[in-house]
Amino acid sequence: MRLDRAVDVYLRHISVERGLSEHTVGAYRRDLATYLAWLAGRGIRDSADVTQELVTAFAAERAAAVPAPAAASLARLQSSVRGLHRFLAREGIEADDPSGRLRPPKASRRLPKALTIEQVESLLDAAGPAPGAASDADLVPLRDRALLELLYATGARVSEAVGLDVDDVVQGDLLRVRGKGAKERIVPVGSYARTAVDAYLIRARPELSRRGRATSKLFLGVRGAPLSRQSAWLVIQRAAERAQLTAHVSPHTLRHSFATHLLQGGADVRVVQELLGHASVATTQIYTHVSIEALRDVYATSHPRAL
Repeated sequence: MRLDRAVDVYLRHISVERGLSEHTVGAYRRDLATYLAWLAGRGIRDSADVTQELVTAFAAERAAAVPAPAAASLARLQSSVRGLHRFLAREGIEADDPSGRLRPPKASRRLPKALTIEQVESLLDAAGPAPGAASDADLVPLRDRALLELLYATGARVSEAVGLDVDDVVQGDLLRVRGKGAKERIVPVGSYARTAVDAYLIRARPELSRRGRATSKLFLGVRGAPLSRQSAWLVIQRAAERAQLTAHVSPHTLRHSFATHLLQGGADVRVVQELLGHASVATTQIYTHVSIEALRDVYATSHPRAL
């Protein structure tokens, strides 16, 4: 099969059959375009002509590139290549998987950055006034406050938050979140986030909705269209600037802070795993290292014979 055709079939498979997000499929598409361009430069345009030596040479060349790629980016690129060839072999399109011996580099295990509780409160206040203090004219601040309150209250990914429908707010204090692979989970919503979302739904969303075409999405832009991931990212950046937070703040920062603060408060790691929608508890356990560092700091400053 021609490689460009094989990639189209594979991308359709991971989008439709596996239910991967548009963002993830886009990342795979970019990775495989890089791979196909490299193969085309060597006269390879058919999947049957790809050998183990070619796959290994591609991986080695990308790893030795200048400037050096991040380990996570290189691992994802290799994962895209392995996924394509594994799919072709499994479907019987090709007899063998030439990427079978490819081993991705070990990504550095960086501890996630989390804000303090005080920093989170400053960020939320900077996003918009408290619901009871806002006027009906404050459409965007009401939306921004509701978005950030919900991100911190639930630990949702930004793609999950902008993908929410109005009906996903269940019984006021529960949220139906659609995660990776179209998997659904139910997450409790605290009183602060409930109040902020209710204020947005009652006083801001109806007006925003009238400005555009009818949509079921919970969060809307100023013209009534569903809020994009990029716009949500800018909401957080603007709030961080107003709060004068010097640390880098992204949507994932709120997710990290959500998990870290729960564990510091005594939550079980498996409960946090469910709330975050992690498939494996091993992914969640990185947050326990953050809590251990906090325990070390407290111990060092509090115990009379710590130092």
